[in-house]
Amino acid sequence: MTTSSAASPNPSASPAITAGLRERLDLILARFGRDRAAQTGCPTVLPGCEPYEGGDGPLGVLVLHGFTGAPPSVRPWADRLERDGFRVSVPRLPGHGTTWQEMNQTRWEDWYGEVESSFDELASRCEHTFVCGLSMGGGLALLLAARQGRRVAGLSLVNPSVHSTIAEQAERGPVMLTMPVIRHVVPSIAAIGGDIAIPDTSEGAYDRTPLNAAWSLTQLWKVIQKELPRVEQPIRIYRSRTDHVVGPSSLAIITERTRSRDLEVVHLERSYHVATLDYDADLIFSGTSEFFARLATAAK
Repeated sequence: MTTSSAASPNPSASPAITAGLRERLDLILARFGRDRAAQTGCPTVLPGCEPYEGGDGPLGVLVLHGFTGAPPSVRPWADRLERDGFRVSVPRLPGHGTTWQEMNQTRWEDWYGEVESSFDELASRCEHTFVCGLSMGGGLALLLAARQGRRVAGLSLVNPSVHSTIAEQAERGPVMLTMPVIRHVVPSIAAIGGDIAIPDTSEGAYDRTPLNAAWSLTQLWKVIQKELPRVEQPIRIYRSRTDHVVGPSSLAIITERTRSRDLEVVHLERSYHVATLDYDADLIFSGTSEFFARLATAAK
């Protein structure tokens, strides 16, 4: 990942010293986070950000939200699938839907752990289980598909996030380029959420981006990219022509590295990044339902 190669603020410092300093800072910050949690207790889940389960059909769909987001950003997607006869599960990923400070104490392994646990529970009650994902949720869906193989029957992804080039990071400011170092002294920056074309529409994301968690996201990207060749399931990707959060490199990597023989890209002309709450939402919802129903029929 490009962020991992960012230069040290002191070029003359030896790698051993720099690594040692970073390790000590990580331990200090982790201890600070635990002490704060002990003093304040577990943060309360924000209203509307609770996980959701619904439906009782034989076809299951796990629906995953994105980085700093929460279930409300994908709940309409799940609701439509439930009305169409699917059993749905919308987990709240650790650190999301509470406070950005709590999220800063979580890492990608925590998020993926919740995804895998939720998938196992849903799959145990279904004949076929599909996965939907928005942004980082799309990346987590791809990783799940790589690791679970045929247990994942198909994927529907909206603006999936698996990579960011130096140029794409630079568009968001110099902090993103220096994140491997600056995250030790700057806990958060301005939010990246809320990229929706419809005026006055909110996805319920945090108003700050926690940098330790953001750095962990870049580590997740590396893992996903390495495992993409193991993804062979049918995939439909909805990609916004205008996306101020995820650049075009993610789509290019997914289409080049996965081994799916049934991969379709649907371009969205009117929506921004959070397309599940935008002008093209109904196109995504109806298309996903049709796609999964077709795959289920073909599997009989």
